Amino acid sequence: MNAILSIKGMTCASCSNRIEKKLSKLKNITKVNVNLSTEKTSVSSEEELDFNEINTVIEKLGFEVEKEKIEIDIEGMTCSSCSSRIEKQIAKMQGILESNVNLSTNKGTFIVLKNVQNEKSIIQKIEKLGYSGKKTESLALKDTHNTLKKKRNILVLSLILSFPLLLSMFDMMFDLTLIPDIFSNGYFQLSLATIVQFYCGWQFYKSSWANISHFSANMDVLVAMGTSAAYFFSIYNIFYNEHLYFETSAVLITLILFGKYLEERAKGKTTEAISKLLNLSPKEAIVLRDDKEIIVTTDNVIKDDILLVKAGAKIPVDGIVIDGMSYVDESMITGESKAVKKSIDSSVVGGTINGNGTFRYKATKLGDESFLSQIIKVVEEAQGSKASIQRFADVISGYFVPAVLFFAILTFSYWYSISSDINISIINMVAVLVIACPCALGLATPTSIMVGTGKAAQEGILFKGGEHLENAHKIDTVVFDKTGTITLGKPIVTHIEAYDQNKTLQIAASIEKYSDHPIAKAIVKEYDGELLELSDVKTTTGMGIEGQIGDKKVLVGSKLFVQNEISNIDISLDEALSSVYVAFDGEFLGVIGVSDDIRSTTKTAVELLKNMGIEVYMLTGDNQTSAQYIGKKAGIENIISEVLPTQKAEKIKELQEKGKVVAMVGDGINDAPALVTADVGIAIGSGSDIAIESSDITLLQGDISGVSKAINLSKKTMTNIKQNLFWALIYNIIGIPIAASGFLSPIVAGAAMAFSSVSVVSNSLKLKGIKL
Repeated sequence: MNAILSIKGMTCASCSNRIEKKLSKLKNITKVNVNLSTEKTSVSSEEELDFNEINTVIEKLGFEVEKEKIEIDIEGMTCSSCSSRIEKQIAKMQGILESNVNLSTNKGTFIVLKNVQNEKSIIQKIEKLGYSGKKTESLALKDTHNTLKKKRNILVLSLILSFPLLLSMFDMMFDLTLIPDIFSNGYFQLSLATIVQFYCGWQFYKSSWANISHFSANMDVLVAMGTSAAYFFSIYNIFYNEHLYFETSAVLITLILFGKYLEERAKGKTTEAISKLLNLSPKEAIVLRDDKEIIVTTDNVIKDDILLVKAGAKIPVDGIVIDGMSYVDESMITGESKAVKKSIDSSVVGGTINGNGTFRYKATKLGDESFLSQIIKVVEEAQGSKASIQRFADVISGYFVPAVLFFAILTFSYWYSISSDINISIINMVAVLVIACPCALGLATPTSIMVGTGKAAQEGILFKGGEHLENAHKIDTVVFDKTGTITLGKPIVTHIEAYDQNKTLQIAASIEKYSDHPIAKAIVKEYDGELLELSDVKTTTGMGIEGQIGDKKVLVGSKLFVQNEISNIDISLDEALSSVYVAFDGEFLGVIGVSDDIRSTTKTAVELLKNMGIEVYMLTGDNQTSAQYIGKKAGIENIISEVLPTQKAEKIKELQEKGKVVAMVGDGINDAPALVTADVGIAIGSGSDIAIESSDITLLQGDISGVSKAINLSKKTMTNIKQNLFWALIYNIIGIPIAASGFLSPIVAGAAMAFSSVSVVSNSLKLKGIKL
């Protein structure tokens, strides 16, 4: 079982590491990934997860699992036993923290873990119990816009209160005497600084206490200690008429709050890809019921509803066209700008835009089952995953804060020992505490992964995890399946060599209707007569199909497949064609030739990979001559032919044993083992569901030119991550010694620390503008 939780309160990598370590110790949990940038935690277990236990552990660590308050109107309750039953059954569901059902108001109120439960699942449970429910507007306990607004308001207050203290500092330094005397009054400064320290900066104390009480430390501990040292030392100095440092503590908090506000805004931009996807679906749909056009909300569309889509309108949900024709712009999902023709039996995707035509279609997939929802889920999971390079940053972050605390104490001791001046000693110690920034290190990898996967989604490329985005840059060998990948996957019958062509085609079409293979579909499409009924139909994957017409056996497939029972095969075709041999009642009838042309983009896609220094192979079950013919047209010299589906994974292993990092690109069911075996599995989005499920990357356009785009994006993302890690590390390596040497005032150190995280996130955002 897998789940993704949203966690609030993390401020640096040490926070995420602590949560990860604690959750990993829980019973039955097999894998935990905590992403500081997205504030998401992915938890995996082979058994059911105990969300109440997970929530308790996280809250004991001083953090908050994001929750939602859901109110549902319930109909059908008649007594307290009804409300009690619903309340207890809902409480047993995973991720339900509180369950309250009020009989008098016919309303249920539930507190749930966000991303684990939602209104839809609760309503479904209520309906299973024999009642009906109608969801109301959920009230999120945490809202991104409100959170940002609150941060801004606290920042403004801190800025207003800190400004007089800053003026006082400059007035004293340059002896300007331009400000009112009260600005220099110690008690006046104390009153302003106290509000900044314990109201505006309360979040640092709260987080620090949560960390310290669990024998841990994070960035907030450094901030709280540094500013507290300046603040309380200033109070002490009031009574001895010494220099005051209230401006240091107040301005430091203001600068850090400013940095966090900018960071929050910048991090919001890293999730723009998800926001754009979420905004694709229209709010309303035109449904045809009782021969009337009714406008309903998209949420109220029912499976098998008939919907009307007018010119220029967005398509509400996924479905199949039953009447009419139009061209649909699917660029928002596939990245392909060319409009796609939609006619009867064509599938349409919710959120795409209709052209000038009008058509009716039947709703097939709703809610979480829709294509758009699946894309959003994949992108969210990818953005929430952790690449292996992040482990490097995590290890450093785990030792970072304790090392800084030790270095700060050492700085204080050194300066006091050589100067006996407690003022200088404390100021230099504070500078060390506040310039150190583990946040930049913690954000270096996840922000790049988030922007990279978002950019990929806009290009019609879905990475199923950050580790796959990372691994793709290592690829030096790409292996393509032939049918449906190199070729269009829409073969047509071009030749029939037989003693009785009509009978041969009829028998072949009659049994091939039981197969989903593209060649089988081509044969069925070619025959326009009456098909025969068969029994005991059996398929041998990659070889052929057999069955019975009455008591007579039918064999259709490869030459080897038919030769197992029929020896007198005396007809053959041009070996450049895919040949399907047909036998009936112990006699060979003939051979059907099928041709499948390469995709228009195949040759260019292969050339792009070669120009990147990548070896290209084609893997197919076709005979050598046919495979060589297609390979030559595609520009591929390395051909592996006459391979059974069960052998494809073995061929991938053989390449890996030669030291190659292999990507397998395929679209069919028989490609799934090879996709899993390869270092990176890439599925063509127009292919089968199992191929997409087995892959690490999905190309939604069904265009193999996306392979080079995916590899290129991976390389640029890894470069971006390394840049982030370099600047995060070099910043601390240079900054801490300078602060310890006394060459950096705490205010300058605080400003540098505040902007370090912003610079890392901003660098990550550059990935949005790259050209693939």
